[in-house]
Amino acid sequence: MAKSDPSPRIVAVNRKARHNYEILETLEAGIVLLGSEVKSLREGKANIGESYASPERGELFLLNSSIAAYAQAGRENHDERRPRKLLVHQRQLARLIGAVQREGMTLVPLRLYFNDRGIAKLELGLARGKKLHDKRETEKMRSWDREKARLLREKG
Repeated sequence: MAKSDPSPRIVAVNRKARHNYEILETLEAGIVLLGSEVKSLREGKANIGESYASPERGELFLLNSSIAAYAQAGRENHDERRPRKLLVHQRQLARLIGAVQREGMTLVPLRLYFNDRGIAKLELGLARGKKLHDKRETEKMRSWDREKARLLREKG
């Protein structure tokens, strides 16, 4: 039997999230999936770029995420953009609902991956939207850090 890799296998990453939002806190959530969705995820066919998480009816759902249809599933296939239930503890859920409703924050998915046990997990970020001037400031800092590293490499 082959030895399994202990690092998580990343399926999808939301790269624009850290550009558009200030991530204040991250948490890991389980995700309720159908069999054909899991098979499609194992092939790496998912997109969480435009998705977000929203509390509805006392539960947390991932909305607007896309998991491509699995070719071999036939008529038992899933809807690509259906809402998917996220699994978090009740205390975490209450705190997240409070942050979203009272403080105007957003729940943004950052990564979709399989953990070391082969279970699909979603890394959520509790975020606040950045203004245009904040985005410019972040870009300036990144540019300066790159320039500084280049200068230090040249000097020795």
